[in-house]
Amino acid sequence: MARIVMKFGGTSMAGIERIRHVAGLVKREAERGNQVAVVVSAMAGETDRLIQFCREAASLYDPREYDVVVASGEQVTSGLLAITLQGMGTNARSYMGWQLPIRASGHAAALIEGIDAAVLEGVFAQGGIAVIPGFQGVTADGDVATLGRGGSDTSAVALAAAMKADRCDIYTDVDGVYTTDPRIVPRARKLSTVTYEEMLELASVGAKVLQTRSVGLAMRTNMPLQVLSSFEDRPGTMIVGDEALEDNDMERNVITGIAYDKNEARVTLTGIPDRPGVVAAVFGPLAEANINVDMIVQNIPRPGEASDLTFTVPTASLAHAAAELEQIRGEIGFTEILTDTNVVKVSAVGVGMRSNAGIAATMFRTLADRGINIVAITTSEIKVSVLIPEEYTELAVRVLHTAYGLDAEDAA
Repeated sequence: MARIVMKFGGTSMAGIERIRHVAGLVKREAERGNQVAVVVSAMAGETDRLIQFCREAASLYDPREYDVVVASGEQVTSGLLAITLQGMGTNARSYMGWQLPIRASGHAAALIEGIDAAVLEGVFAQGGIAVIPGFQGVTADGDVATLGRGGSDTSAVALAAAMKADRCDIYTDVDGVYTTDPRIVPRARKLSTVTYEEMLELASVGAKVLQTRSVGLAMRTNMPLQVLSSFEDRPGTMIVGDEALEDNDMERNVITGIAYDKNEARVTLTGIPDRPGVVAAVFGPLAEANINVDMIVQNIPRPGEASDLTFTVPTASLAHAAAELEQIRGEIGFTEILTDTNVVKVSAVGVGMRSNAGIAATMFRTLADRGINIVAITTSEIKVSVLIPEEYTELAVRVLHTAYGLDAEDAA
């Protein structure tokens, strides 16, 4: 008997027929004698719809009330799945984040502080199935808190760790992790294994299969993670440690995958005075407002001259970032704020970068040969990312996928 967390994404829960199909998968695991907890996302598109309502109500909405609104999507699907499972003769029941509880801090992008597994132990002792809305928890004040976009993945991994599960299965609309988006590159290949570190980088730079925080949590807790399709009964992709990869896949490519992220907005502050502490004064208020900053480029012509500072933030945070910066314009003394949402971040990821030179040069040369201008660059030990105009997204992904030898030989 195994203890399993099954997590189903928005496309898996998009309508009653799909929820019935999910219920069949859950019932199958329970009938195998496994103890099952299920984490569900809102129906596909529902969270975007709810967020849009918040934006229409007020451009600078209260994060507490935002959480009240957007958390409702997962509550609907958890209740519907529990009803469907009960109709199939199972002992299923939904449990909201506050009922376990899933303790969280903050709003809109809250962090999970802990999960009490006692309620779940009672469910399993009675042969029951727990259905839990992802993406939500409860603050110390008793308020609903949401975990940020893709937070249901984090809910699932955190829950798996709290209940000491044998594995956490993430069911999506794809049958695993691919070398890139197959909709852009038909010759993309499905990977049988990916390291935690590679998946963490891929998720952070735009791969939509798993949410960044969920991968980091799985890595820290050494939780076995598997990506599967809700619609096809096929082997998925295992997320493993480096040691397992070295044993099973010695001849893999230097680059594991190409990812892209259109959820990037470029912010440029012009005329920034050249004095100590200015950059800290810019990014401090953004950090306090819980706005993540990614790529950073500063241009200083000569010592003592004013400079331009360019960085990226998530598109959804752009209005808040601009508002925070406007408040400190007088204090810092920059000239103006320029913003641009027509950009995309394209990244090459692979643990092979540690022992192979020339990876970044290949990217720069490949893009230059196609006339694609690079706006900003950032790197890590196993990743190179560039910011380019959004209109070149598909071309950049295709040519880089080929340049790094990732095309499937047997693709049609």
